[in-house]
This record gives sequence, structure tokens and C-alpha cells, in this order.
Amino acid sequence: MAQKKSVTDKLGEDEVVFDPLDMNNYRVEKFKKIEKVGFEKWMEIAGGPLAILVFLFIYFFADFSFLSHINLEALRKGGEQRLNELGEAKFIKINYAMLAIFAGAIVLWITEAIPNYLTSLLVILLMVLTGVTSEQVAYAQLGHPVMWLNILSFILASMLVTTHLAKRFALWFVIKFGKSAQGIFFSFIVINLVLSVFVSATTAKATILLPIFMVIAAIYGANDNHRNNFGRNIVLQNLFQNNVGASGFITGSGANLLAGSMIAGALGQRFFGFQEWFIAAFPLCVILLLMGWFVGTKLVFPMTTEEQKPQIEGGMERLKKEYAALGKMTFNEYKSLAIFVSVLILWVTDKQHGISQTAVALMAAIIALLPKIGVVKWNDVDIPWHLMLFSAGAYALGAGLDATNLPGSMIDSLFIYFNITAATPFWILYLGLTFAMLFSSIIFQSKTMRTLIFIPISIGVAQKFGYPVMSLSFPLALLIEHVYVLPFNSKPAALLYSTNQYSIIDSVKFGVPMLFVTWVMIIVWGETVLRFLHYTPKGVFF
Repeated sequence: MAQKKSVTDKLGEDEVVFDPLDMNNYRVEKFKKIEKVGFEKWMEIAGGPLAILVFLFIYFFADFSFLSHINLEALRKGGEQRLNELGEAKFIKINYAMLAIFAGAIVLWITEAIPNYLTSLLVILLMVLTGVTSEQVAYAQLGHPVMWLNILSFILASMLVTTHLAKRFALWFVIKFGKSAQGIFFSFIVINLVLSVFVSATTAKATILLPIFMVIAAIYGANDNHRNNFGRNIVLQNLFQNNVGASGFITGSGANLLAGSMIAGALGQRFFGFQEWFIAAFPLCVILLLMGWFVGTKLVFPMTTEEQKPQIEGGMERLKKEYAALGKMTFNEYKSLAIFVSVLILWVTDKQHGISQTAVALMAAIIALLPKIGVVKWNDVDIPWHLMLFSAGAYALGAGLDATNLPGSMIDSLFIYFNITAATPFWILYLGLTFAMLFSSIIFQSKTMRTLIFIPISIGVAQKFGYPVMSLSFPLALLIEHVYVLPFNSKPAALLYSTNQYSIIDSVKFGVPMLFVTWVMIIVWGETVLRFLHYTPKGVFF
């Protein structure tokens, strides 16, 4: 039997009523910030002093054998001129400085002792003061092509939000195809995939969809005072779909684009093609989304018959009223749709016309902002500059790693320690790197950082052993978006955790199994699809 729910607090003669079906109640700014307690609080307190100690120890006192000699690979990559300019002693000291900055930044990013953007600014400053890179190189990362695409993506996302086109599409799809609990889950798979093509900011996607799926959670009996498996599933599935949906497209996130630019650079290409990524990644993305739905709704959080029935009378009718309130599509919505489709066509056909994804997005942003012609004003554009500054610091760190060839030196040292030689089978390298890439997401809170660490390593390993660059780097690039286990693993994870619809234990119970499922799938993918596309060598697994 359906039950009516409302929360009423009486204060004197005033009455405040919480309407669980009002989307305005689920705006991001209305969610309480989750206060850190226990281990997380201690990490935050200890993070600053620990980062300082790590930096000072490595920079002034450590003696690492892999940094105490000049790496030959660094010379081949252009380090010889810098070595001659600085001298051997200073060149080695710069390698120590890079490692100290890198390690200190990792501590600060993981513990969140200070805001992420502030850590990035410290990284840039220290790289300049220690001579790791020049001021020109360090500051220029704010103009990185991927940075530009991130900014442009937020402009285009603002276009979808301001014109209500994204909300209209999401509501229409849920109303049309979400006539049952399972239909709702499949509807959000499609919605997240469509938005992932165009919106490279996963946080923006989460913000767009959060009010809609929270109203649906309330309709099915999940609220602030009562958790149920429908509520757990609808939020965790959206978190999973938001991130993994982005893995199907190179434009799905800035980290994907960064990985693509690194791989393209190693291949001597101007940019990584949308088509190349899509053909290999999209089918895997869809399979994982369906597996995630099965694991979540059937195995980890199976829903009772009662939980799959609406618990509030007229709940779906409220969604229909919300959709009807949007009225007929406006001229600006049609223009937004035209821009959306045009960008998609140009991205999909990038190999034919040779225009990069960033240039296409720039053209679209200019049209969207044009007075009297466009559909959005600059004041309506919501660009999170703190995220841009964080990304700039991460890219500066990547430039420093490249300048010192620190990853190459560390790889050589690790290979010697573990006795990995040219005779080591490809599949051992493949298994080890894909496992490290996937499960490092539990520790790191930045997809960009994992990209900057693991993609250069995979390229270096492939080149060292004589394998194609794509054979190891591309599979790792397909795993960038798996950041959904713990609240600090990504911004969408932190945002959706604040809904209070699931616990950290719940997210671990769903997230860790999905990491193992994904690892098995990337192994299968390497031996089938990636092998068929000539990315991985033939017959290396079976």
C-alpha cells in the first residue's frame, strides 16, 4: 500500500513543510557538507606536517641509487643539453627536487590537508624555485590544450543547463522509459552516456542529474531518514554510470583528453582521434555499465518487490508536471541542440577533416556566446576555477616528470629490483599495469594525477620492451574513469555521498567487486577487441 510522506516541523504558529518531490530541495548547495571524522580527520591533521617531512627528507637527506646516476634515456629525450648547462651534480639534484615535490604533493592530495588547488599552486611555485622547470614552462600549463577544452566544456555544459535542454531530455527519457524500477535504471544508463559525449566534466553531469534521481529515490521510499536498496542503487548506479560512461569517449573527461594527448605525442600525432577511442572504448563501456547494473541491483543490493514499487502517491505525476512546466521547446533550446549535434558530428569525423576536439569546442563556444545569436551569456557560465588551477598544477607536475625523466629512472630501478628483463612475457606487464591503474583509484583522489603517473610509465615500458605504444598505454587510458569506491576518489563521489543514501561500506561493497570485474574485462578486451584492432600483440594471453 502506498504511503504519503512529508516532514512537518512546527515552530510556534509557523509551519515548515519539506516536500520530498520538490527538485529545488535537492540542489547541490542544500546538501550538508560531510564532516570528516575518525581516520579521515587524522589524515587531514597529519597531512601538512607529513608532506613537509617527506619533501625535506627526499630533497636534503635521501640517497636513492636510481637518482644518483644520469639516466641514459633522459639524455636521448633531450636531457643532454640541460646536463651540459647545469652540470652533473645540479642535474641530479633537480631529479631529487622533482621526486620531493611529487611525493609531497601526493601526500597533500590524498590527505586533503589543504585545498587541492592550493596544493597545485605550491607545486608550481616549488618547481620554479628548485629549478625543475623554468617559469615559462611552469606557468604555461594553464594554457594546456586540455585545459582549454575543460573550460570550453563548462561553457557548453552551461548552455545545456541554462536553456534547460539537459533537464528536459533527462525528464523526458525517465518519464518515457522509466515506467518500472528497472526501467528507471536503464534510463539513467542512456542519459549518462548521452551527456558523457558532450560534457567532459563529470561533476557537471552529476549536478544536472542529482535532483532528478533524488526525487525518484523519494518516490520509491528512500529519504534522509530511511535508506533502502532502491535508494542505494539509484545513487551508486548514477555514480558508476557518470564515471564509467565518460570512459566511452575521449571527450568524456579532461583526464581522457590528457591521456590521449600523451599517447598521441608518443606516436608523433597531433591529437588522438575521437573515432579511435570510441571504436575500442564504447562497447566496453556499455558492457561494464550493464554489468554494474547486474552486480548492484541483483547481487550486492537486491531489491524486494515492495522496494520496486512507488511509495508516494502521484510521484511520477510530479515528474510529469515538472516536465510540463518547461513548456514547449524554446528557440534557444533548438539552437543548443543544433550546436550539440554539430559538435558531435565534427568530433566523430575528426580523422576526415583534421580539426582537433579543442578547436571544435572553441568554435561551438564562440557561437554559443555570440550576442543575439548565441544561447548563453558569460555571466551564466559556471566555470569552477579552483578545478582549473588544480589541473594546471597537475599538468605542471607532469611537465616536471617529463623534463627529469623521473618515471623512466624509477621504471629502470624497479625492473632491476624485480628482475624484469626483455624475456618477461607481455601478459605479465599487461596484468601488472592494468591492476595498478585500476586499484590505485582507491588511494588517489585525482584522475588527472593517475593519468600523469601511469600513462607515461606505460609508454616508457612499451618502448623499453619494443612493444607498440598503444599496447599498454591505451588499455590503461580506458581505466582512468573507475573512481567510485570511496567518497574522496572523485568529485562526483564526494557529491553523491553527501546525499546520505548510502554508507562508505555500501560503496566499497559495490565498488571493489566492480574493480575486479573491470580488471577481468580489460584482460579479455586486450585479447579480443584490442588485439583485433592491432593494439595488443597477437597470442600473448592464450
